[in-house]
Amino acid sequence: MIFVDACFGKPTPYTPVWMMRQAGRYLPEYMEVRAKAGNFLNLCHNPELACEVTLQPVDRLGVDAAILFSDILVVPNEMGMKLDFVKGEGPVFEDPIISQADIDALVGGEEAANKLVYVYETIKLIKERLSHDKALIGFTGAPWTLATYMIEGQGTKTYNICKKMMYSNPELLHAILAKVTEVVKFYMEKQIQAGIDVVQIFDSWAAAIEPSKYDEFSWKYMIEIADYLKAKYPHIPIIIFPKGVPAFLDQVYGNFDVFGVDWSTPMALAKEKLGSRYVLQGNMEPCRLYSQEATKECVESLANTMKEGRHIFNLGHGILPDVPVENAQYFVKLCQEVSKR
Repeated sequence: MIFVDACFGKPTPYTPVWMMRQAGRYLPEYMEVRAKAGNFLNLCHNPELACEVTLQPVDRLGVDAAILFSDILVVPNEMGMKLDFVKGEGPVFEDPIISQADIDALVGGEEAANKLVYVYETIKLIKERLSHDKALIGFTGAPWTLATYMIEGQGTKTYNICKKMMYSNPELLHAILAKVTEVVKFYMEKQIQAGIDVVQIFDSWAAAIEPSKYDEFSWKYMIEIADYLKAKYPHIPIIIFPKGVPAFLDQVYGNFDVFGVDWSTPMALAKEKLGSRYVLQGNMEPCRLYSQEATKECVESLANTMKEGRHIFNLGHGILPDVPVENAQYFVKLCQEVSKR
């Protein structure tokens, strides 16, 4: 598979491309399936429908990899936290974690991972239907990103409840992170056993932590997961994507294969700091997809920056819901053509 080869830095006929959130609201056919499911969580829980939306962008756009359709918050949900997706607000947990007793009440380890059976069934269905030359990416949220939702109860702009815990009761925060990390290890292992080809760990809220605390409260937990998986499944590439971390590049270490570069980090800087150790993925600003001219400018610049480096084309975060489908198609085709030249 060209995508797996690229993750390991092997030569490929062109630079492969996929997009974060490529199975999503910008596709009318996705919206039809979502309506059929009734709500977002029902869609995540229905292997047949989740398989269908996973495959839509592969058929429509010609990307080199599919990414499993699911949500990072199914993990704390199956650990025992009641999750709702509230219109206009996003995901909400009814009873956020505030004490050690709350942590102790959560289901942990393999027992929690076993409850995510609908995810593994989705993976098996996708693998039956996905073209053999296309890779399937499985994923998880990083323990820090998951913990922020579990502690705050919903998305936040300030992270003040989490960060209050970080500075005033770090032992409690570490207890949450350690419990989530154990579940995620088994969850990713079971995704691999079900058939995924590549793992991606999303640290969407990495930028909420100051650089001097990042390793302690986020990075080391992601590397613990990577070490666990690499020891057992060295043939499965691991991508780590921390969003908004240009200040942390000197702190990056660990046994993984691909570093996802977000749009706020210049690709030339990431190449200088990390390009000799990791394949780099990214990092077009997603809003460039509103203009084919802006897309072309960025793709050609990225191809030029990375022509002596190991690279996977992607956006620097997820595709937005109102991007015209033809612009997404243009981006994928252009990435493949430019890198062939």
